[in-house]
Parts: sequence; C-alpha cells; structure tokens
Amino acid sequence: MIGHAAMRHVDRLVGVPLCAFLTGLQRLGRAFGGRAAGEGAEVRRILFVQLAESGSMVLADPAMRAVAARSDARLHCLTFARNRASLAIAGSIPDERVFGVRTDGVLSLLVDACRFLWWARTMRIDAIVDLELFSRLSAALCFLTGVRRRAGFHRFAGIGLYRGDLFSRPVAFDPRLHMAQNYMMLVDALLRDGPAPLAVREMPVERLLPRVRRRIVEEAERRAVHGKLRRLAPKTVEAGARLVLVNANASALLPQRRWPEERFVALIQAVLERFGDAQVLLIGAGEDRATTMAVAGQVSDARCVDVAGQFSLGELPALFALAAAMVSNDSGPAHFAAVTDLPVVVLFGPETPTLFRPLGDATVLSAALPCSPCVNVNNQRRTRCTNNLCMQGIAVDDVFAALCRVLGEPALRGDAARECPETVAA
Repeated sequence: MIGHAAMRHVDRLVGVPLCAFLTGLQRLGRAFGGRAAGEGAEVRRILFVQLAESGSMVLADPAMRAVAARSDARLHCLTFARNRASLAIAGSIPDERVFGVRTDGVLSLLVDACRFLWWARTMRIDAIVDLELFSRLSAALCFLTGVRRRAGFHRFAGIGLYRGDLFSRPVAFDPRLHMAQNYMMLVDALLRDGPAPLAVREMPVERLLPRVRRRIVEEAERRAVHGKLRRLAPKTVEAGARLVLVNANASALLPQRRWPEERFVALIQAVLERFGDAQVLLIGAGEDRATTMAVAGQVSDARCVDVAGQFSLGELPALFALAAAMVSNDSGPAHFAAVTDLPVVVLFGPETPTLFRPLGDATVLSAALPCSPCVNVNNQRRTRCTNNLCMQGIAVDDVFAALCRVLGEPALRGDAARECPETVAA
C-alpha cells in the first residue's frame, strides 16, 4: 500500500512538471492551431473525481444531486479503490459506474491510471468535475482523458497548489465557504452556458449549508446488524439500551486529529456512570484495533465493547440508525453519519469546521487555538505539529456536556453542565 506521505511525494515530483508540460502543450496548440475546440452543447455523462478522502464522498453528495436536478446526465466517479464503499454510503453513483484506482503499489497505480483513460473513453464521458484540492495528478488525468468540458479548482493568484492551467471551467476555491458549497460552485461552473471569465467567482445560490440525502435503512438491515451486535456483545446489547458510539480513531493521513486516548477513557467512564441504560461501542476499521482495544481495556466495563473491524462500511447506516448518539474525531464516520439522523459530537483541531463540518446533525467542539487550523489548501494538509494542543485543549467535561445535550439529558458530572463557548450546533 502506498502511504499518504509517499503519495504526496509522487504528486509533487511527477505532478508539478506534468501539469506544467501539459499546460505548455495546450498553449502551444492554441497558438499554432487557432481557436480551441468547443466543449459541445449537451452534457450526458459526467465524471466526478475524488481520490483520497472518504469523508469527502459524503460532502460531495449535494453537488452530485444538484447535477441530477439540473440535467439528465448519468454520473460516474473516479476514486481510489479503497474508497468505493464510502461512495456507496451516500448512494449517489452506482458501483458499476465507479472506477477504482488501486494504491497497493506504484506499478498498479500507473497501470490503473492508464486503464482509467481507456475506461473514460469507452464510457463516453463528456464532462468532468475534479473535486480534488490537493492533487496535481488528478488535474493531469482529467486533461489526458480528452474531455473538453472540465471544471476544477484553480489557484489563479491566490489560494491553492499549482495544478497548471488545465480546466476549461476553472473555479477559485473560497476558504470562507464549506467544502460542500465549494463543490456546488464547481457544478454550477460546469453546467452554466459558456465559460465565465477567469476572474469571476461563482457563488452558490443557496448560502445555507446543503444537506446530504438521507439513507433509508430497511428493517432487514437493522435486524442483521442487531443480530451481529448480539453475537459480538450478548451481555451488553439489551432491549431498550441506548447505544452510544465512540470513534476514537483518525486516519493515518492526519494523526494530529486524534483526541488523547485517556480523554476517551474518561469520557466513556462518565457516560457509563451517568447513564445506567447506556451501552458504549468502540467503532473503527480493523487497523484501528490497537487503539480501540486499549481504550476498552482501560475502561474495563462490560458495557463498553470494542467492535472495531466487525462492521463493513455498508453496515454503518444500519448501525447508526440503531444508535442514540456518537462521539468522533474529525474523520470518516462523522461524515458517514450524515446519511442518517444520528446526532454526532465531532472534535476538531488541525482542520477547520468552517470547511469540513459534517452535513448531518452535528455538534462541533473546538479549542479554537491561534495555531489552529494548521493544515489547509496551501500546505497540502501537511503539518510539522508533533504536539496537538488543539485537541488536548478540548476538555472531557465539555464533550460530556455536549453529548448529554444531544441525548436530551442534563450533565450532572462535575462542571460538565456548563455551556462550552466553542460549541457550534447544527
């Protein structure tokens, strides 16, 4: 598996010269070949490109639905193979129209990139929306498809990485708006009649934060997940129990997003002490078991069970539908919960909720330190921080108080009942 650091390295070393070369080639073609070819009037098949971030698949759902509302185009998607299941949670694009690029080695990555170019032609894609902010290679791939109508983020003279000048519908990223609204700008730029001047920034018609389409969880799905829970934790999953999900993990892409392990332990102990009917489930992927097992071991209570790696992404909506609330670091599960009505308390630090807050029933907590956010579109989400004070500054009492509020109960533990000034409720 190619790691995130290696992927950034390849993107910089290969992507920058490739984007520069393709930009120069395009300009030479225009200079010696006359006017650029038209984009075509009708858009019938649109490709969305979102490679690395699984949570961003959910944030892109309103933009994808906006396309469906404004045109009859069929939607396709290019993503990393490991994120196909994340796309299925929102359900915007069927799996048979998704091309997954393998990242288990450089050779497979290159082979799949070439296969994608052929696939795009066989699918007869006639428009592309590149949702990536941090990838030069995605911009180059979009150009190499030969598709003439291409919308993507362009830094102009402002915010963002150098990605050449490879989009026919360039859009300036706006850091004042949520990512879902920025994605909506890309769709608007793609579907408008005729390209806009480079200096124009298209603003969403609706300034309110868009919502994700709710997933209908069938009764059979609920029963299947509940049956699995009874097998995994027969003594803890009882009739009438309130399930509180805890996601103590953050992806390897940005480990600084993790709230300290001992804080999760203290929070869970407070929940079990305050709510006699509460059952806490530690969720996560299989690779998160080291963290979840450590937390469960320190809590040492039969009502706290580690189920990390036991549920597929496709089973998460049913699990969320059975739960009463979730506490999560800023990571994928917090965004996946937006397809259900599950209230989530989300802890932000290195990144800003202004851009990345979940689109569901989310209560956001942040210490709001001057150094936060330290990762952004200008630094390709890289930070030298080795001591995440922004996460350490979020107190257990504040998280507990927020959780009690979403559960509709007063907080009776210590000073947890006080309102946290940095809480932003959805």
